[in-house]
Amino acid sequence: MTNRSIKAGSLRLEGLSFEILSESEMAEIHRATLEVLRETGLKITSKKAREILQESGAEVDNNREIVKFPHHLVDNAIQAAPEQILLAGRNPEYDVAVGGNNVYFTNFGSGINIVDTVNGELRKTTKKDVADTARIVDYLSDIDVYSLAVTARDCPEDAVYLHATEAYLNNTSKHCHGFSGKNSRECIAMGAAVAGGKEELRRRPIISADVCPQSPLQLMAEGAQVIMDCAEAGVPVTILPAAMAGATSPVTLAGTLVGHNAEVLAGLTLAQLVEEGAPVMYGSSTTMYDVKENIAAVGSPELALCSAALARIARYYKLPSYLAGG
Repeated sequence: MTNRSIKAGSLRLEGLSFEILSESEMAEIHRATLEVLRETGLKITSKKAREILQESGAEVDNNREIVKFPHHLVDNAIQAAPEQILLAGRNPEYDVAVGGNNVYFTNFGSGINIVDTVNGELRKTTKKDVADTARIVDYLSDIDVYSLAVTARDCPEDAVYLHATEAYLNNTSKHCHGFSGKNSRECIAMGAAVAGGKEELRRRPIISADVCPQSPLQLMAEGAQVIMDCAEAGVPVTILPAAMAGATSPVTLAGTLVGHNAEVLAGLTLAQLVEEGAPVMYGSSTTMYDVKENIAAVGSPELALCSAALARIARYYKLPSYLAGG
């Protein structure tokens, strides 16, 4: 039994429906995205990923590490991807089914500094902080999924996600989201050991990953490997661009949406070529670039607009989405 959720777009007296894009506008964004993927392509630094894509009909320039995607390859991947994905909790009471109009909530991540609860001083985050944040989320009834809230900065850099995965799996019975990096296979193996084996993890995935393409239009080898590892294991992965309008993407939000969409669909296509029906979530932390502060303006009105538009685009493709709140 999965958790009941509120429904995006439901007409209720206490709420409202916010549709930021029309059907024709979404179709226009899709056509522009296909043009970018076919004519410009993505830089993908994983040789293995390029080989998989080339064998399936993509045009590959190995010297420049550029992959150009034919329209049919992308459209087939969209059709193959599941409309709904189970994010299982260790306790089935906390199962959530993402997709359609279902809405769930998770915490934000991944912080690198924290105010110490004992002395009030700002310090680097630790593995213990990962465990503590997981326990807090486990207690909070309004948060459905634990996303890696902070980074285990006291652990070896080449094994930081392994330590984080061990910490949160032992401290929450809700679904755990957020492993990535070079330890993806080991994190998946750890999840399988907790779930009761590889097939049980595939049936009830208690962990999921995220991958952030590097805007504009780049997918690094490490991220591509995470996508491929998750597809092989049946573990959900979120393709989560974090473009900054005016810096790493066009200054117009419409142009940023097209580049963002191209990055997600490229990752989605790779996943479906590895394993048809692989669970993929359409992600976003895309926002505008704050010129004055030289940072991504998380929490800005532009982030809210991008997230609303991209949630609508995900529904247009019938894909589950995982989006930053404004």
